[in-house]
Amino acid sequence: MPTLIVIGYRGDLDRALRRRGLDPFYIVQAPASPPEGRRSACVSDMENVQEVLRVILSADLDDLAGVLSVHEMGVFPAACLRQQLGLPGNADAKKVLYFRDKYLQKSGLPPQIRRARCRYATKETSFEDLVEDLGDTVVIKPATGAGSLRTNIVRTPEEYAQCLELFPGKSDVEIVAESFMDAPEVFIDGIWSNGGLRWSSVSRYHASPVSAAQGGILAAHLLDRRRHPELFQQLETLAGQVFTSLDAPDCVFHLEAFLSEAGLTFGECAVRLPGGLSPQANELTYGVDLFDVEIGLALGEAPTRALGSQAPERFYGYVLLRPSSSGHLTQQDFERSFRLEDITYSSSPDTPLGPYGSVGHAVVSDPDELQLQKTIEEIVRFNEVG
Repeated sequence: MPTLIVIGYRGDLDRALRRRGLDPFYIVQAPASPPEGRRSACVSDMENVQEVLRVILSADLDDLAGVLSVHEMGVFPAACLRQQLGLPGNADAKKVLYFRDKYLQKSGLPPQIRRARCRYATKETSFEDLVEDLGDTVVIKPATGAGSLRTNIVRTPEEYAQCLELFPGKSDVEIVAESFMDAPEVFIDGIWSNGGLRWSSVSRYHASPVSAAQGGILAAHLLDRRRHPELFQQLETLAGQVFTSLDAPDCVFHLEAFLSEAGLTFGECAVRLPGGLSPQANELTYGVDLFDVEIGLALGEAPTRALGSQAPERFYGYVLLRPSSSGHLTQQDFERSFRLEDITYSSSPDTPLGPYGSVGHAVVSDPDELQLQKTIEEIVRFNEVG
């Protein structure tokens, strides 16, 4: 059975790999841990290319077919492994950096693309200097993103000092500061192939990933092109401009943007699978299996299968459910209160927290996108107040 190196672990991707007849070898970083029976190795830092390569060389793996990354932190090591081991897929590590480092990414875009002002910051950079350059409210984040972890919105010197404590090292390129965008966020997920947009979908966040990482609830749902033709066109144009400017490899991608009165403002983009339950929502809505496309790209296959219609019968969304503030919510409470396509929810206080502090998820659908949005908002409120 061919072996596919996978940096990171997620159960839905594991099931897709098994359907393909592939035997994954996982490289993970604590606290992630694949289930019993999966071949794996643990590293202290999955962005440390030397450590990741040492794992592979010492594992003496047979019949290597490719490598892919579950999330952003493994995209650069994956490119390096392809180059060193002669595996298919994108092996240009320099190119990948423009999809990892948010300063390089925004600096590499043409002037007509609206974006937040962005610069590196260090422990020696004063808050006053940032305010003069970027405005009264500043976003501080790791230069490589890290899925909203250690991302903070700061408005005072005291908040800025507390934020810098999350970065114990000393580096001139570890931290970026950006001007704050106070606007709703949408995102486009899709497939980029042969220098063009092959397929895409558009979704809206219930609340920003930054707020979800700081105690909020992450939720999103797919939008109806018939209701938002101009927005779809704008996002498709933006994606084409961004990925052409940054010379994107063939990839499954995720791109976020802000909706403001002046139009779309580019947020950031990544050449990897979208997070949350977006792959499942896309497959349920459009019949497009982004997991299978990502696996195919890692094996050197072009995405040639027919892709889904832009006029689906039902639209899907999801909520990453958090522990309730009362501590008394159960899965049965959600099932009694809402019509759900799928739900898993643990009310045990010992449940380990998943992405964005979640202890489960709910998937919902509706033929009417506006009703779907309303239902998701009701589930979020129910999760918050019980």
